[in-house]
Amino acid sequence: MRRRRIAVSRLAAALALAVTATACSELQNAATDQEFNGRTLTVAGPWSGVEQKNFTKVLNAFSEETGAKTKYVSTRADGRDDFPGFIGNMIKEGKAPDVAMVPQVSVLQQFAEKDWLEPLPPNVELAAARNFALVWQSSGSVRRVFYGLYFKASHKSTVWYKPKTYKQAGVKPPKSYKEMLRVGEALSQWGLPAFSIAAKDGWPLTDWFENIYLSQAGASKYSELASNEIGWTDPSVVKALTTLGELFKDEDQVAGGGSEALRTDLVESIGAVFDKDPKAAMVYEGDFVSGIISGEFNRNVDKEADFFPFPAVDGGEPPVISGGDAAVALKAGKNKEVTMAFIEWLATPEAAEVWAKQGGYLSPNINLDLNAYPGETTRKVAKSLVDAGESVQFDMSDQTPAAFGATSGAGEWQILQNFIRDPSDPEATARKLDAAASKAYLDASSASQR
Repeated sequence: MRRRRIAVSRLAAALALAVTATACSELQNAATDQEFNGRTLTVAGPWSGVEQKNFTKVLNAFSEETGAKTKYVSTRADGRDDFPGFIGNMIKEGKAPDVAMVPQVSVLQQFAEKDWLEPLPPNVELAAARNFALVWQSSGSVRRVFYGLYFKASHKSTVWYKPKTYKQAGVKPPKSYKEMLRVGEALSQWGLPAFSIAAKDGWPLTDWFENIYLSQAGASKYSELASNEIGWTDPSVVKALTTLGELFKDEDQVAGGGSEALRTDLVESIGAVFDKDPKAAMVYEGDFVSGIISGEFNRNVDKEADFFPFPAVDGGEPPVISGGDAAVALKAGKNKEVTMAFIEWLATPEAAEVWAKQGGYLSPNINLDLNAYPGETTRKVAKSLVDAGESVQFDMSDQTPAAFGATSGAGEWQILQNFIRDPSDPEATARKLDAAASKAYLDASSASQR
């Protein structure tokens, strides 16, 4: 009996020790989870309005995980859209953020050339390798040094339409570019011009060109043109401009022709298709069109809208063009440990899920559960982007110097605006693009050497 009591006593003691050990382990884990208590992480990004609100929820989730305080600074707070200038001024004033969410590949490369960036450590590279296709890792690297972790993506190869309009006109989503033009003609005969084009902004015209060029010329040529290895007078460029010009000069295809397109901004072009009094049957642009359909025009995207992939041109592959925002660590930032922990966390599906649930967001993370997205249409777009894998190509204008590919009233934007006004001479337009690109690359090279 005594032996039994001793055995029971020993068992109780062992259980007590086990419970104590478990409790200690949990406390240690809790302490580790809150290891950045009292420290502040500052993140600068290009988002304002609803996007800023949703990204703030991502920051709050990181705070809950780690105890770190977070502060967001919008680079558009003063109404300007000059991300490099904004960050440069913050660095000069000694107020550099710890992390910048860089919106263009060329800007990431520019920051790396200026030696503003801290290379991301092996654990962040490993997290990226687990969760992203190689194209996203490569696009975050400069001379094989990994600087940028892509957190937010866009899918710029989607054409949007009303299923009800297609049904009434008796047409179906096309599988090729030529078929898309035939569908456009049928829609025009039914009563609506095919496309509303947002030429007032300039940049949507670069996206039109890039989709046609990528499919028609192929990925190798696309990469060569994007990296300035071939000039804009290359026959492949002239061919793509000729194809684009045939669309631009056809008023059955472009609502109101080029002159009307030049008066139309992006929101207006989407409204021309999805507002109560439609003026066109389709609008081409990225996945963000769905957010404008629901936000600006109060439409249920899953019920009143749909998209088809930008179709293959002249027997080429269907294009998949993307862009995105990459988290980089600034050398002038003051909280390196918190910075690297935050960027590593952004690589996880859990971080992407926070914003995905809010809508208006796509993640390039291959391990994010598509059910995190709030609607079936967004899930389809996200799946299309992830499934494209290594065939994704980054927005070409985002890869070029900003003076050529990202400046209102100048460079590629202005030249293509002039082209939609008069698309009669693709060769002359190619020469103008070549001259503007050559000057922009020369100026960018000179600036980096100073």
